[in-house]
Amino acid sequence: MKKTAALLAVLCAALLAFVPALTAQEPYKLPPKEVIDIVDAPPTPMVSMSPAGDVMALIDRESMPSIDYISEPILRIAGMRITPAFNSRQVLSFSTGLSLKDMKTGLVRKIALPEGFKFTFPSWSPDGQRIAFLRYVEGGVELWAADVKAGTAKALTPAVVNAVLGGVDWTPDSRRLIVSLVPEGRGPAPAAPRVPVGPEIQVSGGQETKVATYQDLLKNSFDELLFDHYATSQTAIVDIAAGELRKIGKPGIYDSISVSPAMDYILVERIKRPYSTSLPASGFSHSVEIWDMDGGLVKVLADLPPEENVPINGVPKGPRGVNWMTHKPATLIWTEALDEGDPKKTVPFRDRYLTLDAPFAGEPGEVLKLKERAAGITYFATPGKALASQSEWKRSWRTTFLVDLLNPAAEPVKIWDLSTQDRYNNPGRPVTTSLKTGERVILQDKDWIYLAGTGSSPKGDHPFLDRMNLKTMKVERLFECQDPAYESFVDFSGALRTKIITSCETTIDPPNYYLYDLKTKKRTALTDFKDPAPQLTGIQRERVTYKRADGLELSGTLYLPPGHKPGTRLPVVVWAYPMEYDTAAVAGQVRGSVNRFTFFRGTSQLFFVTQGYAVLDNAEMPVVGDPQTVNDTFVQQIVSNAEAAIRKLDEMGVGDPKRVGVGGHSYGAFMTANLLARCDLFAAGIARSGAYNRTLTPFGFQSERRTLWEAPETYIKMSPFMQANKINEPILLIHGMADNNSGTFPIQSERLFAALKGFGATARFVYLPYESHGYSARESVLHVLAEMFEWFDRYVKNKK
Repeated sequence: MKKTAALLAVLCAALLAFVPALTAQEPYKLPPKEVIDIVDAPPTPMVSMSPAGDVMALIDRESMPSIDYISEPILRIAGMRITPAFNSRQVLSFSTGLSLKDMKTGLVRKIALPEGFKFTFPSWSPDGQRIAFLRYVEGGVELWAADVKAGTAKALTPAVVNAVLGGVDWTPDSRRLIVSLVPEGRGPAPAAPRVPVGPEIQVSGGQETKVATYQDLLKNSFDELLFDHYATSQTAIVDIAAGELRKIGKPGIYDSISVSPAMDYILVERIKRPYSTSLPASGFSHSVEIWDMDGGLVKVLADLPPEENVPINGVPKGPRGVNWMTHKPATLIWTEALDEGDPKKTVPFRDRYLTLDAPFAGEPGEVLKLKERAAGITYFATPGKALASQSEWKRSWRTTFLVDLLNPAAEPVKIWDLSTQDRYNNPGRPVTTSLKTGERVILQDKDWIYLAGTGSSPKGDHPFLDRMNLKTMKVERLFECQDPAYESFVDFSGALRTKIITSCETTIDPPNYYLYDLKTKKRTALTDFKDPAPQLTGIQRERVTYKRADGLELSGTLYLPPGHKPGTRLPVVVWAYPMEYDTAAVAGQVRGSVNRFTFFRGTSQLFFVTQGYAVLDNAEMPVVGDPQTVNDTFVQQIVSNAEAAIRKLDEMGVGDPKRVGVGGHSYGAFMTANLLARCDLFAAGIARSGAYNRTLTPFGFQSERRTLWEAPETYIKMSPFMQANKINEPILLIHGMADNNSGTFPIQSERLFAALKGFGATARFVYLPYESHGYSARESVLHVLAEMFEWFDRYVKNKK
């Protein structure tokens, strides 16, 4: 009887989801002025260090684009968003100014740029003498370069750069740039046929194609013509010193282009037909080619089909991750699967690395086999030596070995072996440095390497810098962040390794850069970025820890309004995002730091503090269990997490348990709708850009490894859409009309709202024009904040 009732509820929800909902368009709203002032505060500059660490680039950036800008026509094809007016991928945030700081003298020089100059994040030449970037102007994109010594910048091309797939790549000699251009003489874009030539048809022919639910895909032959038109480029080499531009090769669709260290060959990945209507461009048919420096074809290393038949959690067959091998003049290295890319197959070795030397006429040689999936190589300064990692997806495990690629017979030495979720035992990442060719290698002093990490512990994150002896495995701590600051390693300053550059912040001081002396422990300020919103200085912040019913340790960061008096109970906003963990020990680890400066940006939930709310931010929502079946108890676990959080705030005398709202973005929105459907702990909810019907993501979502047909009960039970008749608290749904995130199609919110309306639930659906998964335009950001304030003020703060 219960099963029949449940089935009827599901069918009713599905039918009611197709009932039309009344819609109306309203003008953009504004939140209170004090919030607008904070949102409009200019962001602090971004920082980029030169390869040698002797110059610091300070990059000014704009805060938010306007709705007018993001309303410009774009093409949503091949998994990309192309702005035809620029012949570029859509850019939502530009750099606006560039200054250079000499690390020895402290002198700062501002690069003179034309008024209204907008450009992409700059790229250093290997020798650090120049910086390249793309300037966006009316009608196209220009290539520019700045001379570090002279402090000047100039255009290297007119507005003919094709920035759809190509970017800016330096050659190893730092004199030249590889750039993609719009082919000369290209005609106008294809015009959409007024009358269709016929129906759109897709075919399945016996091979399994289990792919994620990507968006912005090719839909028909006209989309293919548009992709051909805008993605096709002419490769060129720009000689900065000589002021010359030389075109090489023929026009084509090139996904990546890189020059060999000895500068005698070019590695190219060319996208080819047939394209795919199930995958973005990165999964299309493509060939891996080697050219000479004039663009002549030397060898086709691989000709690969579309990646539609790749197993779930698997990899494509054939060469993948093809790159130039560090320290070699012209040697290619790549990975190939030994299990046909299928992670479910039992094999002694799952991946191998192969190399092939110029002139690429012989057979590739095997240099390393791994029992699990390859997860990257980082080279040492000594040729052949490297750290090679493998990952085991079944148990979220990562193992790193010390290997000698020039001596394949040598047994790999295991260096680290731990869960990818274990933050407490994370040894940190190897510190790297640049060779004169621009290649990055692990910084090494004889037998010692350096490791920089977050330093997670039960007391929170305390970043560190260690050095480790590769022979004895002895580890020595050189630097560790001390309370009440959050200070992290950025780079070494000088060859003696006695001084480092750090980024340091506190709860009241924004991040700034310092020169830190490892011997004297003294620091010297390198930047002086100001607090963009000093009016928020009085906000109180603390980490709260608590336990859920089964004893699992949880935590969150509690924000209280300035001047809050102990014992005064406030309306509460609990904001969270569920995460899956294999074990309770790892799930209960403390993450983050309460010593960090808080930036109030965009549509941040922290703005609720300015309106008199207590905010429990990043309230931990762990879902713990066997990776294969963890979601079978998803609902029970998030409810238990929520109960523990509310109980803690009640015990602290901070929150009013009758006035608690819950919210989240993306998977956090999915969590929010589930909590409102499955418990009565919350007065109302805000769900932004979520997916609510898991049957629309049938081949997996988040860390779910089973398909809908393998675990139908879990997919249906986890779907708040199927429980729409049980959502009896007010819910605010917000979604971008142009959401491009895999799985969170806008129809997810459309159908949930229609179902809620069918059942007479209290709900509001805010549909943001031109916005994607996150919200960019100033008008949209301010409107979302106003909507959130109004919703919780009505149904949480002033709940009757």
